[in-house]
Formats: sequence, C-alpha cells, structure tokens
Amino acid sequence: MGEKIKPYVSIVVPVYNVSDYLEVCLESCRKQTLKNIEIICVNDGSTDNSLSILEEIAQKDDRIKIINKKNSGYGHTMNVGMEKANGEYIGIVESDDYVAPEMFEALYTAAKKRNLDIVKSDYYTFSANNKSIKKQYEKVCTQDKYYNIILDPKKTKEIFTFQMNTWTGIYKTSFLRENNIKHNETPGASYQDNGFWFQTLSLAQSVMFLKRAFYHYRQDNPNSSINSKGKVFCMNEEYAFIFDFIMKHPVVKKEFLNQFVVKKFFNYMYTYERIAEEYKLEFLKRFSEEFNELQASQVVNIYKLPNQWVTQMLERIMDNYQLFYYDDTIFRLSGQLENAQMRLGKLKKSNEMLVGGKIAGVFRKIMHR
Repeated sequence: MGEKIKPYVSIVVPVYNVSDYLEVCLESCRKQTLKNIEIICVNDGSTDNSLSILEEIAQKDDRIKIINKKNSGYGHTMNVGMEKANGEYIGIVESDDYVAPEMFEALYTAAKKRNLDIVKSDYYTFSANNKSIKKQYEKVCTQDKYYNIILDPKKTKEIFTFQMNTWTGIYKTSFLRENNIKHNETPGASYQDNGFWFQTLSLAQSVMFLKRAFYHYRQDNPNSSINSKGKVFCMNEEYAFIFDFIMKHPVVKKEFLNQFVVKKFFNYMYTYERIAEEYKLEFLKRFSEEFNELQASQVVNIYKLPNQWVTQMLERIMDNYQLFYYDDTIFRLSGQLENAQMRLGKLKKSNEMLVGGKIAGVFRKIMHR
C-alpha cells in the first residue's frame, strides 16, 4: 500500500455547547471542494449534546477527528487541536459559524503557489431570524491596494490596522511550530484570539489577503463572547500575554511595539464601551494605571506615537481617568437625550399618532357629555 497523503489543510473546530449550530458548521467543512483535509473537533467539556452530534457526523466522514476533554477554555482547546494537526496548513472554523465550499481550496491554492506563511480573506457577518438570513460583506483590509499581493508586516505595518480575526485564513503549520505560536491558556478568559493574531502577524514574512469572502461569522448566538459583558479584565490579561511575548522577541519589540500600544488602546476602548456601566470607572482606573506603568518603564514613549489622536486620548485617560469618565458620561447621556428627542419628534408627526390623537379626542368628547 502507498503512503497516506498528508492533508493539505487541517481545520480546527473548537466546540463548547453549540448544539444548535454545530451540524451546519461541520457540514460546511465536509462539503469543501478541497477534499484532502482533516477536521479536528475539540470538545471542551460540553454539557449539552454537542458531543453526540460530533460522534454521529464523524460516522459519515473519516476525515473528522474528535478530541474529547474536560473544560479548560478556548486557548487550551485551540492549542490541543493545533498540536494534533497533520496538515500543511491549519485553518480555524468556530463551531457556531460556517464556511463556503470553496474556501479552503482558494486559500490553499494561493498559499501553495507562493509558499506563504498566512493567507486570509474577507468575510460575511450574518444573523438568522425566522428562517431569513441577514448577511453583510466585511472587508478585512483598510484599502483595496493591500489585497492579492504579498505583504511583509515589517515593511507594511498598516497590516496591524486591518480587522482583527484569526478564522478567515490558513497558517503554514511549520511556521506556527517553528515559532512556537500558541494561544494564551488562561482558564476562563476571553479574547484569546488577540494574542494568536498578534504573534502570527509580527513573526510572518509573507502574508496575503484575498478580496473574496468565504467565512460566515454568526452574530445571533446569545452565548457568543461578542454578546458577553462580563469578564471585565480579560482583555487586560490577553494584552499582558502579548506584552510578555514581545519582550521575549527583540526583533518584534523593535519593529512592532508602537503597533502593540495602539492596538491595545483601541481594544481597551472597545472593552470600555461594551461592559456594564457599573464596571466602567473601575476598568478606566486599571486602563490608566497600565499605560502609566508602560510609559514609566521607558520601553516606549506613548507621547510620540505616530497616531496623534490616540496619544491625545491616552493623555486624557492617563492624566485623570475620573474626569475622562465624567466627560464621556455627559457626552453619552447627551447623545441618548438627543436621540430620544428625535424619536419623540418623529412619533408626534407619525400617521399612527395623528390618527390616535383624533380617536382619543372623540373618546374625550363622549366621556365629557
């Protein structure tokens, strides 16, 4: 018998309590036009019937490999799956999402032709409601000129301003292993794709973005991290992990420290916007402390960042986070009041209100006879 052909792509699917979406996800992986693949499903201690769904579908397709383990969080789950990968390249499909049939063939063809470390693409966001699907195309690159060409992050640092995601592409397995690129394994944490994203871009020498969308990113899973307002300081833990990585890699420190600071700022602001009101001031306090400590360490000069707006915002938060919170709260409440007044004005002019007013007038006359 001949030697078994190595898979072209290993698709890693992390699974945790996604029984409502898992079958659609796996069927989209099975229907890839690129047939020489393996699908590594890592069940992270699901308490619903996700495991039984995995086992049922695996009986139909010997390319599906199931790893069943105790719950340990996203980072460890991803690392376990990637360690078991046999493919030339590794892709990621979240278990509540799905992918177009031609995705991995298109990515692998582009990667193989040019021997690339990473190939990524655009994607769709979608929500399903009453059997209708609302879908929107999302560009990953900030400008069209960056698509379909080979990029070296050291020469094209704008790459760190592109949309942050890890699942629209494939990564050369040897590149990941030679550089020991792994996810942060802090139990119970979120945002552990941030560290993987930063490591891959800062260590890669050849990256390409295809101006096509294959990946469908679900927005309507109530259990998704995008809908979670808890875990207030998980982003802080992830950026501490990234900073440790930078300090261990002198070339990365020299080339990408400013990009790290700017990315950290924007993700902290994203966290600040989405967490519950009762945690905002406490989060800003830590936000301020971390950036003041970074400035005091003299590792980087925050006041000389290339993005002046970021510098100005950081100065405000670092100087007096409480005043920033006060100003921001007034601004947000003013916006809400203005929006409410606009809605009230539209309501008063609406046909429903005019008709309702006339009917109410008739009833008042009747009641006062």
